[in-house]
Amino acid sequence: MQFTSLAHLLNVAFLRKCFMSLNRNKAVGQDNQSWHGYAENLEENLNALVERLKAKRFRPIPARRVYIPKGGGEFRPLGISAIENKIVERGIVWILESIHEQDFSNQSFGFRPKRNAHQALKELNELVMFKPVNHVIDADIRGFFDNVSHEHLLDFLRIRVKDRSLLHLIGKFLKAGYVDGGLLVETEEGTPQGSILSPILANIYLHHVLDSWFKETVKAHVKGFCELVRYADDFVCVVQYEQDAQRIERVLKKRFERYALEIHPEKSRRMSFGRYEAENAVRQDRRPNTFDFLGFTHYCDRTRQGRFKLGRKTSRKKYAAKCRDLNEWLKENRNRTKTKEWWKSLSAKLRGHYQYYGVSGNYRCIASYYSLTLGRVRKWLNRRSQKRSMSWAKFYDYLSHYPLPKPTIRHNFYTGYPCYVR
Repeated sequence: MQFTSLAHLLNVAFLRKCFMSLNRNKAVGQDNQSWHGYAENLEENLNALVERLKAKRFRPIPARRVYIPKGGGEFRPLGISAIENKIVERGIVWILESIHEQDFSNQSFGFRPKRNAHQALKELNELVMFKPVNHVIDADIRGFFDNVSHEHLLDFLRIRVKDRSLLHLIGKFLKAGYVDGGLLVETEEGTPQGSILSPILANIYLHHVLDSWFKETVKAHVKGFCELVRYADDFVCVVQYEQDAQRIERVLKKRFERYALEIHPEKSRRMSFGRYEAENAVRQDRRPNTFDFLGFTHYCDRTRQGRFKLGRKTSRKKYAAKCRDLNEWLKENRNRTKTKEWWKSLSAKLRGHYQYYGVSGNYRCIASYYSLTLGRVRKWLNRRSQKRSMSWAKFYDYLSHYPLPKPTIRHNFYTGYPCYVR
């Protein structure tokens, strides 16, 4: 089904809901307008915004570009949108989601309602453990968000959306550009990374480039089992036969080249993996293969009864980055406020770490992170003055009165319910 009239949905009542859904404490864009400042004259502002949208006089303000550490000395560029950009983007996202959610693949988990990274990890766990998986293709798309073709993206949108006004508005956001170091940079390709609109556009693009193609074409031409698990632009293919894995790896590169994208040659690889990998590694005199996906290193493990299971642990790169960030945070905040104030933030940081990394099989890593945190906290408490006064005995006595959250498994992949055990 195609939709021919959608732009009229961006009315005052709808945009008011969009505005109220925004995060109220986000950084401001090029307009220097905060959520609270815009809310002071909300009705007047929204009426003026709708009038400009109807008259096609609305022009998205270029985003303010910032850079955040990505790891390995690299930085990820992000665009901070103006408040009116965010309001209209939220409205467009809700419209596109209502149309495309029913089309998206069940193997796609990134930036979708009621779907998350832990569901992707659980799906991968079930595929490897209960399907005839002997090979894995771990793929990474080089600079995906910066290289999306506007022409192809709009073609994909036109499959379901025939409203020229809405498509024209989306095109304006794609071409809005960004300000970097005081210079306006026009964008001829890529989606505005960091914006509200970017994830849904990325999912629509990859749905047609990868998901539907894999389901309809790849699966029809392989001899054995194969499946795809995707989270945003990060995906893994699990395959039964080596010959099929080789063909899939080859056609994947050609498929992405056709749509102006590239599989990263250094971060992508095909490997043997599965229940027979440990025996194959011993026979071939090598270490068993492992791969990283969504911040976890996946490896071949054994249950207590000696049966195969998929093991996972926090990837070395992510663990080192988390430890480094924690140490820097403690160093900066130990004397900035009273201990009882930053202690609450430290507790929240630990709970957040367990909430993501507390998955089945990873207790040892989150327990190690907890132990390292205790050591770093005691170290920086003793650095507040020249006198070293906090012994381990005193520190544990302090913890008995002001405890920090202890490591717990928050996501049990072996049952259908959350698990909260030590």
